[in-house]
Amino acid sequence: MIDDRFLADNAALQRAPVQFYFDFSSPYSYIASEWVEAVAARHGRRVQWHAILLGATFQAAQLRPPVDHPVKRDYALRDFERSARFAGLPYRQPGIFPIATQNAARVFWWLHEQDPARAVAWAHAGLRAYFTRGVVLSDTAALKQLLSESGIDADAAEAAWNDAAWKVRLKAENEAAIAAGVFGAPHFIVDGEPFWGNDRQAQIERWLASGPFKGMV
Repeated sequence: MIDDRFLADNAALQRAPVQFYFDFSSPYSYIASEWVEAVAARHGRRVQWHAILLGATFQAAQLRPPVDHPVKRDYALRDFERSARFAGLPYRQPGIFPIATQNAARVFWWLHEQDPARAVAWAHAGLRAYFTRGVVLSDTAALKQLLSESGIDADAAEAAWNDAAWKVRLKAENEAAIAAGVFGAPHFIVDGEPFWGNDRQAQIERWLASGPFKGMV
């Protein structure tokens, strides 16, 4: 006789994972990274993480970062911290912001090839370090120190982020994200439905619970 728990677990594995696109330099990605796994798990879903570069998506969508607009910058900086505090998360606006994150992202994909769970752990470590301690991930010395603190071979990681293969991999991931309609971060795709922004949490939870909203086809 098949155990009911086995059937439930098997059904959960067959459900499409929540696609989560993030950038290591995105404050809202940091906040979303702290709730996305729990929200998905409540509805028997997994999360598939994608490290991308916002610069590539902005360029494809012909957009500029909000902080590049003087009228938006002060508000955005205020909202980053307010949104983190609302979520009950520690937050300290980095002194250098935004930063280039290609090396941190290449390390993510290098780790992902070995063990996706290690890649997710690295994503958490990098996002938390940047947005709570101001660790400048674009500085190679600081990045290597954080990698070592995170239990990752820093020299091997440096070799990976300088390896053409991982440069190509990140470029391919950016292109795939753009092809999927990603134009910012955090960006989520749930059963083919796109959601953009940390403030879409309630909608994502509702969608996972009951599917398309009333009136949607």
